[in-house]
Amino acid sequence: MIRVVLVDDQALFRAGIRMVVDSQSDLEVVGEAADGREALTVVRAARPDVVLMDIRMPVMDGLAATAALLGDPDPPRVVMLTTFDLDEAAARAIRGGASGFLLKDADPEFLLAAIRTVHAGSAVIAASATRDLFARFAEAAPRPVPPAYGELTEREREIFALAARGLSNAEIAAREYLSEATVKTHISRILTKLALRDRVQLVVFAFEHGLA
Repeated sequence: MIRVVLVDDQALFRAGIRMVVDSQSDLEVVGEAADGREALTVVRAARPDVVLMDIRMPVMDGLAATAALLGDPDPPRVVMLTTFDLDEAAARAIRGGASGFLLKDADPEFLLAAIRTVHAGSAVIAASATRDLFARFAEAAPRPVPPAYGELTEREREIFALAARGLSNAEIAAREYLSEATVKTHISRILTKLALRDRVQLVVFAFEHGLA
């Protein structure tokens, strides 16, 4: 069972999401909060796997709440909810460790798939959208490339570059004439070597260090 907490200041929106999530046999809403400060209390008590976090809320916004939660030991996966396709606040949240973002008017099927995907930790929500987000809001001066990147093999760097462009495992496999299982193994090794949590963080890493 994947445990989910909903954080949004609109009660009607939370009710709708709860209905969608609770309709699934493998998903369960274990808590709700109407602002970021309340979210800290609810999430720390309920210990969910995934948090759906609105960005703009009173008292404490989603950015501050996400930063606080991701500083906890064994934090949940956090998915930001936004009404804007290209949202600078969402970019800041992802740079800070959130596992992606969803538009609040996303189809229910996409929302459910996103929760499962983020919980699995092996794929990215809207990789192309995440890339577009950082292409628009990337910092002007890239940070120095850390030594860990130099530990990647030539093949791993090739896979890294394709993943940073938002390509899926299947797309990388077709392009490089590899099996999806082999691509998945390469991605896993890349994430481990670079100490990244998921492919969203890989995209962020690429942009921050001028590797995208």
